[in-house]
Amino acid sequence: MTTSYWLEEPYPERPASHVDPPVDVAIVGGGITGCSCALALARAGRRVRVHDAREVAGGASGRNGGFALRGGAASYDVSIEAIGRDRTVGYWRATEQALGRLADMAGDALVRTGSLRLAGDADERVELRREYELLREDGFDAEWRDELAPPVAGAFEAAIFHPGDAALQPARLVRRLAELAAEEGVEIREGQRVESVEELQAEQVVVCTDGYPSGLLGALEDSIIPTRAQMVATEPIPERLFDCPHYSRHGFDYWQQREDGRILAGGFRDTALAEEFTTNEETTPGIQNALESFVTELVGWPVVVTHRWAGLFGLVPDFLPVVGPVPGEDGLWVAGGYSGHGMVLGFLCAELVADAILGREAPDLDLFDPARLL
Repeated sequence: MTTSYWLEEPYPERPASHVDPPVDVAIVGGGITGCSCALALARAGRRVRVHDAREVAGGASGRNGGFALRGGAASYDVSIEAIGRDRTVGYWRATEQALGRLADMAGDALVRTGSLRLAGDADERVELRREYELLREDGFDAEWRDELAPPVAGAFEAAIFHPGDAALQPARLVRRLAELAAEEGVEIREGQRVESVEELQAEQVVVCTDGYPSGLLGALEDSIIPTRAQMVATEPIPERLFDCPHYSRHGFDYWQQREDGRILAGGFRDTALAEEFTTNEETTPGIQNALESFVTELVGWPVVVTHRWAGLFGLVPDFLPVVGPVPGEDGLWVAGGYSGHGMVLGFLCAELVADAILGREAPDLDLFDPARLL
């Protein structure tokens, strides 16, 4: 009951590789960022080892809502206010391109369904309309919807449909990336917590644990805030009610329906914010009851919940990722802090940090500079 629905899926055994120390790059964290970074570095000829305290995709990458969305954690209009219009355009274009590259590697783990961002009240409708107009002015594909189909008709004010977004099975996706990395010679060590950078015997180290504290980041360690996100999955229902990922109330509520008919829903973190800033992955009765009631209201009748689980993501006050060299630490890098939007951003930032290590151009790396948090 408390196991992530995504992680229950069986998967084939990966090719086994061993890399003698010292390695060129050691990566801490076997999620979307760690596996993608390892793959990029190995394809460039680097000798790479990945370490995970549990298993590949065992953290947030196997415990999230299964959304692959363009953009960052902040909405398009808020991002413009924070970093300027030109930088926001470039940032969002980069995430669209990264989503396309991810789709090319994902196989059946990712389906380009689009996503629907819903306005929960009149105020949010005004905000969504402003965001929609700015997206269209800057040439991004987006559709405004005043008329909503059941079962969300009447419950929400309006919506933006983002046609390029995707639904995914995140654990399957990350396991696929790990398999590709292993085929390139990457060694993957699971069930092994790293206690110090020195034990890794590597020229460069990349910490890719996002919201899971690593203890390896020096002065930066407390700058990415561990935050719990809880979810439920229901038994399969025969009616097809939702064709794509849905989210509302500024992303505090989110849900999708899988091919087998199950409804997967998460959110309501804002109802207990003080409790949800935690490293504890246990579910709580208050949020779980809220999620179950929410799904019942969406569907129109009580449904049986078969899975309840939680995962941690890394929240950053300015909602921008934290990617680059760790200040004051030679050869140590970080890629994380996705503020709940980790599947596409994690892939993009993995590529960025890999390019930086390889001495290539890494656009936007200055925007994500870890030093800004100190």
